Amino acid sequence: MIKRDFLSLLDFSSDELKHVIERAKTLRKQHENGEVYQPLVGKTGALILTMSSTRTRVAFEAGFTQMGASVIFLSPGDTQIGRGEPLEDLARVLSEMVDIIMIRAASQQDIETLAHYATVPVINAMSSLLHPCQLLADMQAFEEHRGSIEGKTVTFLGDGYNMCHSYINAAKQWNFRLRFSCPDSHQPDADILANGENVERMLDPREAVEGAHLVVTDVWSSMGHEGEEGDRRAIFEPYQVNETLLDLADPGALFMHCLPAHRGEEVSDTLLDDPRSVVFHEAGNRLHSQKALVEFLLLGRQD
Repeated sequence: MIKRDFLSLLDFSSDELKHVIERAKTLRKQHENGEVYQPLVGKTGALILTMSSTRTRVAFEAGFTQMGASVIFLSPGDTQIGRGEPLEDLARVLSEMVDIIMIRAASQQDIETLAHYATVPVINAMSSLLHPCQLLADMQAFEEHRGSIEGKTVTFLGDGYNMCHSYINAAKQWNFRLRFSCPDSHQPDADILANGENVERMLDPREAVEGAHLVVTDVWSSMGHEGEEGDRRAIFEPYQVNETLLDLADPGALFMHCLPAHRGEEVSDTLLDDPRSVVFHEAGNRLHSQKALVEFLLLGRQD
C-alpha cells in the first residue's frame, strides 16, 4: 500500500471520506451488537499528545484494543520529545517500530514535518489550525440522525479557530452550505477561507442560525488561550448557543459541540441535555470514526 496521511480533511477525496463514515457506522453497529472485529492483530500505533486530551486519547486507545492492536502513549514529559529531539529524527525512529502515528500538537507545521519524514501513516489528532478527526465523528452523527448532510445548512458560531476551519473544509468535501458567525477579532484563517466553497460569513448570530439543519459551537478559549478567558467572555457573549437561539433553526435541527463544554458560556447550562443535542452520541463516534480511519490507512477500503 502507498503510505497515506490524514492531516486535513482535504487529504482525502470526498468519496474516501464518505467511505470512512460508512465504515464508522458499520463499526458502531458491530460494537453495539457485541461483535468482535480484530483486523489489526500484530499492529502497533504511537499516540503522541503534546496537549491534554480525553476523547482523543480514550478513542484511539480503546479503538486499537478493540481492533486487536496495541498503542503506545507518548507524552513530552516521558520521552525525548520534551528534551527537543528533532521531529525529523523522531519520525524516522518511530517508523522503524510502529505501524501508524497519531499526534496532537499546537503547530500544524510540526505535524506536517513529522508526516513528511515518517514512512508510516500519520494522523492529525488536532492542531491549533485543524481538527479533522472531530469532523469525521460529526458527519457520522448527522448521518445517523438525519441522513445525508449534502445540500443542508450548517451554522458555526463562536471562535474562528480549528473547529471552524475544519467545518470550512468539510463544507467543500460534503457539499453542504456553511454559515459562520464570529467576532471581528476572531475570524477564520484567511487562506483556509479563500480555499473554501459554499461558505458565507454572517454578522448576526440569529440570522446565521435561522433555518439551519445543524448548529455547532466550540469553547471560547481553546487550548493555548486559557489566559484570555476573561477578555473573551465579553467578546463572545452574543454568540452563545441557547434554547432560544436554537429555536430559530430548522424544526429538525441538531446541536453539536466537540467537548469539553463550558456550560453557561458558549452553550447554555441546559442545552447539552436538550433533545436536539447529540453531543454525547457525537463524542462516542470519535471511537468508531477513528477506528474506521485507522482501518482505511492500514488496510485500505473494506467493503
